[in-house]
Amino acid sequence: MGSIPARRRIAIIGGGPSALFVYKRLVRSSAKFDIEIFEKGNMLGAGMPYSKAGANTEHITNVSHNEIPKMASSIIQWIKTLSENKRKEFNIDPDKYTQYKVFPRLLFGEYLAAQFALLREEGEKNGIVTRVHYNSDVTDLMDQPESGLVQVTVASGKVEEFDKVIICTGHKWPDKYEGEVPGYFASPYPPSKLRLAVNHPVAIKGSSLTAIDAIRTLARQNGRFEWNDDDKLQFIPNEDSPKFRIVLHSRSGLLPAIRFHLDEPRITSASLMSDKEVAENMKQNGGFLSLDYVFEKNFKEAFKTRDPKLYRRIKDMEIEEFVQTVMDMREGKPPFQLFKEEYVEAQKSIEQRKSVYWKEIIAELSFSINYPAKYLSAEDMLRLSKLLMPLIATVIAFVPQSSCDELFALHDAGRLEVVAVGNDSTVDPKKEGGIIYRYTNDEGKKHNISYQTYIDASGQRHFSFEDFPFKGLMMKKSVSPAYLRFKSGEEGKKLMDEGNENVSTNAHGKYFLKVPGVAINDCFQIVNEYGVANERVFIMAVPYIGGYNPDYSGLDFCEQASQFIIEKIEEDVS
Repeated sequence: MGSIPARRRIAIIGGGPSALFVYKRLVRSSAKFDIEIFEKGNMLGAGMPYSKAGANTEHITNVSHNEIPKMASSIIQWIKTLSENKRKEFNIDPDKYTQYKVFPRLLFGEYLAAQFALLREEGEKNGIVTRVHYNSDVTDLMDQPESGLVQVTVASGKVEEFDKVIICTGHKWPDKYEGEVPGYFASPYPPSKLRLAVNHPVAIKGSSLTAIDAIRTLARQNGRFEWNDDDKLQFIPNEDSPKFRIVLHSRSGLLPAIRFHLDEPRITSASLMSDKEVAENMKQNGGFLSLDYVFEKNFKEAFKTRDPKLYRRIKDMEIEEFVQTVMDMREGKPPFQLFKEEYVEAQKSIEQRKSVYWKEIIAELSFSINYPAKYLSAEDMLRLSKLLMPLIATVIAFVPQSSCDELFALHDAGRLEVVAVGNDSTVDPKKEGGIIYRYTNDEGKKHNISYQTYIDASGQRHFSFEDFPFKGLMMKKSVSPAYLRFKSGEEGKKLMDEGNENVSTNAHGKYFLKVPGVAINDCFQIVNEYGVANERVFIMAVPYIGGYNPDYSGLDFCEQASQFIIEKIEEDVS
């Protein structure tokens, strides 16, 4: 009789939403595993966004039930099982919850935790052994090719070995200057730190959902919201906060787009280009995937059936012209006038169950370009970063209507304004506290404005290779920096001569652009300096793979990336 092969031991580093989707696929795999989850907090499923590390009671999701990938149970059904106390805590009526409603983020975190518990029960029935290490911060990983194992070191110093490790560490926020400079906040998280009564203007960098998180918290510490007799939300400031005001500093001077009805609420792998399609285009394009080709196939052609009138308008446009056309539609109007117009458009979309197609397809384009982005030339990645990504970030924010109501109320009360600061603005911390915001406005006038309180709400940034947290993998060169080659040596040389520190050349005269984070392959395996994929270590921690994975769409990203990872693990096991 043949011996029974030993079961594979798999470590999941982090226990948030990314880990939840990985775990769901492992539990439902035909292979059987022993799984250990290392979570630095005391709760599975919620991660940063849906726990107290990223939300207070006033913070809400920007997705509804119909937009969430399938879990173990429906959130609508789960809400009906909540205790009376829990319903009161979150002020919810289960009978009024539909698949189109958004949720308090902390409540959604509890739902995700419940899904983890259901999946653990399912795993037990399927013969899956799961161990969870709470309050367990993983400090290092060390690959051991000779034994085919990966060492996992936790803060206590304990070391364990696994066959496969999947890094799901989630969001990471900088802390530079915070705690050293009074009134300086490097991010709005955890939001409990922003429960500040302030009798002065507050500067916020950015105008994304991250900024709206900060606004919702600050507003409640310095006033209250009330509906008046005309069914309009008003902001009433506290008596001791007469000078309280928030100034949003936006590169484009714009507020993000508003939630509307989505015909295709869940973005799936059906939106992705096939491997064959990518390979064929690379063959025709000097070994690179063409950004123009992706834009043509995954954006413009979608309009042929969905919006033929718009297709005729944009069919001959290059990316640059399209982005300029969209920005021209939005620019030139005061931010809140435009925001109001988009609010009306979004309400009409929801009432009529009719999508705003070009925005929906922008979201699909963002999702689809993410996975093959590593095959772009350096030139196209620079175009993507400069042109499309700022537009995508604005359009797919999907601000919930209740957040919009609060922004309008604050603006009407003279407590919220948006200023355009361009790309060359700087923030200089002051030793005594606060900052000086330096920028040039649309008219070319320079501004140097002091603020006592400053919050960087520019969103999740992509970390450099040098910031990668697991030094054992770096020391053994198991990981490598992410680079893209220039299609044109002249363009690479030009940027290098201009002093771009991210451009380098090799012995063969080829020019390369260093992009953020570590190199990965299509299965999210780390890659060494020779381009060889590591069979044991996978990573879907977005702050550290931003160069090859420039955008990510929340839970949709978790669902898709986990599929690529588990399919590869199953292939290796079989």
